[in-house]
Amino acid sequence: MKEYNLKKICAKEALKQIKPNSIIGLGGGSTIAYLVQYINEENINVKVVTPSIKTKALCFNNGLEVLHTSLIDEIDIAFDGCDEVDENLNAIKSGGGIHTKEKLIASMSKEYILLIDDSKYVNTLTNKYPIVLEIIEDSLSYVQKEVKKLGGNPETRSSIAKDGYTITEGGNLLIDVTFEDIQDAYGLEKNLKSICGVIDTSLFIDKVTKVLITGKDGTRIISKNK
Repeated sequence: MKEYNLKKICAKEALKQIKPNSIIGLGGGSTIAYLVQYINEENINVKVVTPSIKTKALCFNNGLEVLHTSLIDEIDIAFDGCDEVDENLNAIKSGGGIHTKEKLIASMSKEYILLIDDSKYVNTLTNKYPIVLEIIEDSLSYVQKEVKKLGGNPETRSSIAKDGYTITEGGNLLIDVTFEDIQDAYGLEKNLKSICGVIDTSLFIDKVTKVLITGKDGTRIISKNK
């Protein structure tokens, strides 16, 4: 089954989780884009909170009301994607570089659901994707040194479309850190966040409540309490 079909099927299943007149959180990516489209088509009355500029624009274009995150202290349900999620529902996100705001959305949500295809569901998190740190600029050299002590290989993110380092919406830097092995995701998250200058990491530990996994045999739901 083609990838875009899996994304559409997953988005359709996610739609069933949304209750009318609720506040929902939406991350970024094509599956979320399909979900926005379906919310519009089904005329479900919701208000949206999102850390993604692209998703925000898509919501506006589909007639969905977008709230500023700073004005909200609780979200009914949120949907996002990831690079990997394990059997304990711990996840890695690396690509978008907006994980700090995504993690805030996750923390504010009663339900935080990841929408993935079955290739992203693993027994334990691997070293296939880097762990991303958002850091304050002044801490760059210090954070690099401390990350190396933990066995990580840090690389400050830059873009061919811009001279210099990639800057987040908050004016911070991103460091992509690769590890040979991730044996203790809990411990690694704690150690990385304890480094002075690190704002947050792209490890999502104890944030995910459900995962919707779509494959050629259909969609299954895995819940944290099961």
